[in-house]
Amino acid sequence: MSINLLTDPVISIDAGSPLSLPEMFAAMARDEVRAFPALRPHQRPAWHMFTVQLATLATWTSKHFEISRDATIWRSLFRTLTQDWPDDAPWNLVVENTAIPAFLQPPDPGGLKWTDVPTPDSLDILITARNHEIKQSVARQSSAEDWIFALVSQQTSAGYDGKGNYRIARMNGGSSSRPMLGLAPARGQDHRVNPSQWWLRDVQQLLLRRRSGGGAVDRMGGIALLWCVDWPEGDQLDLGKLDPLCIEVSRRVRLRETDGRLTAIRANSRGPRVDAKAYKGNVGDPWAPIHVSEGKSLTLGTGDFDYKRLRDLMFSGDWKVPVLAELGRDEVADDRLLIAEALSRGNSKTEGFRSRIVPVPHTALRFFGSPEKIAEVSKEIMSDIAEFDAALRIGIAILAAGGESASKAHYARSHAARNRFDRVADRLFFPELWKRLAVLESDSPEAEDNALREFREELFDASSKELEEAIPAVPCAAIARPKAEARCRRAFHARVRKLVPRRDANASTQVDSHAEIPA
Repeated sequence: MSINLLTDPVISIDAGSPLSLPEMFAAMARDEVRAFPALRPHQRPAWHMFTVQLATLATWTSKHFEISRDATIWRSLFRTLTQDWPDDAPWNLVVENTAIPAFLQPPDPGGLKWTDVPTPDSLDILITARNHEIKQSVARQSSAEDWIFALVSQQTSAGYDGKGNYRIARMNGGSSSRPMLGLAPARGQDHRVNPSQWWLRDVQQLLLRRRSGGGAVDRMGGIALLWCVDWPEGDQLDLGKLDPLCIEVSRRVRLRETDGRLTAIRANSRGPRVDAKAYKGNVGDPWAPIHVSEGKSLTLGTGDFDYKRLRDLMFSGDWKVPVLAELGRDEVADDRLLIAEALSRGNSKTEGFRSRIVPVPHTALRFFGSPEKIAEVSKEIMSDIAEFDAALRIGIAILAAGGESASKAHYARSHAARNRFDRVADRLFFPELWKRLAVLESDSPEAEDNALREFREELFDASSKELEEAIPAVPCAAIARPKAEARCRRAFHARVRKLVPRRDANASTQVDSHAEIPA
């Protein structure tokens, strides 16, 4: 079972027959690929980054510089990357001689203890300890492309999974993850990601940056495909000898044929493949946000890409925005998608795939070159959200305290309502930010005032709705409830009165009528 990715059609696309790797790249250059049906959601960022890196490395190494639409040219470019192996061994899924490389499978140095990997989902980066949400080792009827996607996911995105299973270099610590933050072209009204156009844009930008020079991501040369390099036990590669866009391998893995189907074996290592611990993930990854003062890449942890995190990463100035999340010097400021994806990880565990796609209109994209203005406007929006959140918190805490002074335990009663309100704010934040930036360009104080008022009224409606829905569920002694509810509403409206004076005036009658009910 010798499957050569350069010649065998093993990768299925949304329309037409399966393609070989060169045919797939040519089809993407022609904008003919809309989806990869066998690709699991959490594998998308790894697959996108792998294909972009491979296309850039192959094009740059050959000095071709044009993104070809011809599969024959792509096949030649890939073979140029592995010219030391004229038999295409580095592009075969199964190579009987384990002393030479196979696709994303480094050579076996000998003397290792190997264990069986029966299915591709057993090889993948998801760690499902309790076997609940995503079942383990179920892909018994897997195809070659399932193994391809699992290999790409594992080798280029793995974190620390216990002794002998170490992380990639593009990661800040073993319990971190490889984040992806970038811009993609937006086509159509549904704002779906077009993988062909996204891939083409990223490859073009990386090639242009390399040709213009400057910056870590623009360095050229060095080892490109780490699976083609011998891996003696205890040996680590020097980061300075690698191309910044090199394709990593985090594990010793070998695929083989067992009873007519593909399986795998794997072995541990004494340390990470690349000696990069001191760099904290700051190694020139074009999709990785880097903290300005701490010099480390983003650790998503158990969090998510909510509006607070994305605003912090893109516009606060505390993070260096990845080069592929910036508008290139040659790019037209048309509608884009801001894509943020990563696997949420803890200590030897995964806690879900996090993905956020934010449509960015061309009117807002023009401000990306001057993030100070976006930072200022977004800070004002977040300040308004915080005020309504604080009003909700105080009102519910007073009710929980029976209308008296609230303690920490009483404030804790507001968590559920505040979380629901925060989800509403998360939905409103970016549309409001783009709207405010457009209003700024109009240079109309009246339009700015109207936009501010409308947004605050939306926040008022959302927060007061959560307050009213939370009130019946908050524990409170029956004898104290009328007074407590009146004081709850009064405290809420007193906090927001300066932000929505007209709406608060309409609500004051209800507050006063409750206040007159005897305790």
